[in-house]
Amino acid sequence: MMDMKSRNQYLEELIRRNKGYHLRSKKEKSKLLNEYCKVTGQNRKYVIWKLRTGAWVYQERRKKTNRQRIRTCYYDNDFKAVLIKCWKIFDHPCGQRLEPMLKQETDHLIKQGELICTFQMAQKLKRISPRTIDTKLRPHKEKENLKRFYDYKNNPLLYEKIPTKLSTDWNRYEIGNIQIDLVEHCGRSNYGEYIHTLSTTDIATGWWEGGAQMTKSQKATFNNMRKVEIRYPFSWREIHPDNDSAFINWQIHGYAQRQEIRFSRSRPYHKNDNCFIEQKNSSHVRRTIGHCRYDTEKELGLLNGLYTNEFRLYKNFFQPTIKLVFKERIGGHLKRRYDQPRTPYQRVMENPEIGNETKQKLRTMYEQLNPAELKRNIDQKLKLLKQIYDAKQNNSKVENPKELNLNTVRFLNCPTNPVSVR
Repeated sequence: MMDMKSRNQYLEELIRRNKGYHLRSKKEKSKLLNEYCKVTGQNRKYVIWKLRTGAWVYQERRKKTNRQRIRTCYYDNDFKAVLIKCWKIFDHPCGQRLEPMLKQETDHLIKQGELICTFQMAQKLKRISPRTIDTKLRPHKEKENLKRFYDYKNNPLLYEKIPTKLSTDWNRYEIGNIQIDLVEHCGRSNYGEYIHTLSTTDIATGWWEGGAQMTKSQKATFNNMRKVEIRYPFSWREIHPDNDSAFINWQIHGYAQRQEIRFSRSRPYHKNDNCFIEQKNSSHVRRTIGHCRYDTEKELGLLNGLYTNEFRLYKNFFQPTIKLVFKERIGGHLKRRYDQPRTPYQRVMENPEIGNETKQKLRTMYEQLNPAELKRNIDQKLKLLKQIYDAKQNNSKVENPKELNLNTVRFLNCPTNPVSVR
């Protein structure tokens, strides 16, 4: 069997030998067609069509040269290594949240000596878009296989004396409206005593504060709430817990009335009424502390040291948040629009209700902070917390048992920054 290339070459040779085709007589054309069809086995009408249209002419295809255009990579591998380092410093945010931090904190990190790069690379960090950030980090994210697991626990109770409030009833621009909740660190069983994290957040600014307590009794919750309230840079106007009896009691209700603080609660079995603090429970507590059972004094001291010092500063000063501006339903689609990512510190500084003295204290505190150092200290305490947990469970041996004594825990809990600016 002849291939198409050979058949075309053979047809070309026949036409050349007969000195053309179209100017020949009908008898000569028929002779040429008979010879060609006999050798190649092609249909006579098809060969006539090829000769009439000129499709028989064999044209050797031009070979593609190996010379191809080489596009220069603007964000090369060296830049990718610096981007990954910044991504780890700011606790693995998405590109939309990392982009404003790179514009604002690149010079700060270089000044602190945490980021070593050229001037051109620093300019690239400031110009990169959120979508390019996600594109460049996608292989690294897949390599590390970062997975987030969400688990919420809630035991609502009915209390009729405190008014209920929905998530749509809030004035999201009024500062001082606090949602509050308890996060249990009981592991797989809630038997006995174990540590709880008191998590609070301001709706307008996203400012977060937390504290650890051994039980969820009314007295422990009240004392822990008072310590957390002092660390806020502004006064509370309203507190909004769920239906847990640790909050819905006469002790906290009476305190709110004496301090002229409004008191509201969520509807039973409607967790979305407390959606702002539930989101913080996931991103700040569960993602960082995990789901293990913590029930010892060493773990309690370590968690309190973490919440009081590095963790609150890192989250409030260097972790941008994206707030929902509005949403509307268009046909079968729900259109949402968000504002620009800003840290809780930036939202507090932009709020006209905050006094200049408080803003100056916050600005002084911000200039003294090093996000990379804060992240290292957080990771060090979390590593020590894991060692204490493993030693307690007898699952693994601790490399240096001396690190587990209370003196080390007290040293790591020493406050390096003011705990309150009020």
